[in-house]
Amino acid sequence: MTTSEPLSAVSRTALSVALVRAYESARPDPLFRDPYAAAFVDASGMPMPSAGPAEGFARRLVFHGIIRTRFYDDRLIEAGCDQVVLLAAGLDTRAYRLPWQPGTRLFELDFAPVLAFKQRVLAQQGATARCERTAVAADLLHDDWPELLNRAGFDAARPTVWLAEGLLVYLTAQEASGLLSTVGSLSAAGSRLFLERGRDVTATPPDASLTHITGLWKGGLGPRTHEWLARHGWSVEVSDLATVAAAYGRPATWTTSAGFVSAVRTAS
Repeated sequence: MTTSEPLSAVSRTALSVALVRAYESARPDPLFRDPYAAAFVDASGMPMPSAGPAEGFARRLVFHGIIRTRFYDDRLIEAGCDQVVLLAAGLDTRAYRLPWQPGTRLFELDFAPVLAFKQRVLAQQGATARCERTAVAADLLHDDWPELLNRAGFDAARPTVWLAEGLLVYLTAQEASGLLSTVGSLSAAGSRLFLERGRDVTATPPDASLTHITGLWKGGLGPRTHEWLARHGWSVEVSDLATVAAAYGRPATWTTSAGFVSAVRTAS
């Protein structure tokens, strides 16, 4: 591998998340530190801006990504489960940077090229996982990913923490409900699921600089994602983005309906 890898080699959406995390990690007062995010950006050849977007929808997306990362960091550790699955893990490095309890096994599912790029960069950085990490190459829409997960050592009889960070908006409603139904079928009572409340993509402000992201949005289950979960065997709590951000000392300066869903499996 050369020092720079073309963007076509790895998902641009995954790199955009890494860019946000690199930007936040470079702040003097970061809400989290991702020591590998900048290395992913460097290896991709994507230019690293010296500052975040000043205004507009791009600024809101960056803010959302920062608060979302810290919120899920906290929830994953607080959940206390020793079996964790990251759906569409992308360039997530939580296996390497969070203080997992002893014996934790973490599974990362994503496309093979994304996982390969990630592994090369982490190896170059000498990164060491802080739990037992298992990468599972899978297409969540077209592969029998539950079977691949089981072959990798996943145990559906044990409570699991699932993270679907920023995923459902890229799926149709049918795809999202199918994915969540599968997650439910693999979740023992007491399992937890973390994801976004969902957004109305028809109200997305036009911004040509963001079409590589927003142009792929299909809406998922929209703002009523939590209601779908409540009807399908989950006890649900919704946390408003503005409330969460204020608690972290980063209040939003605009009105937002965004939020995060924390769900507990009540039925198998």
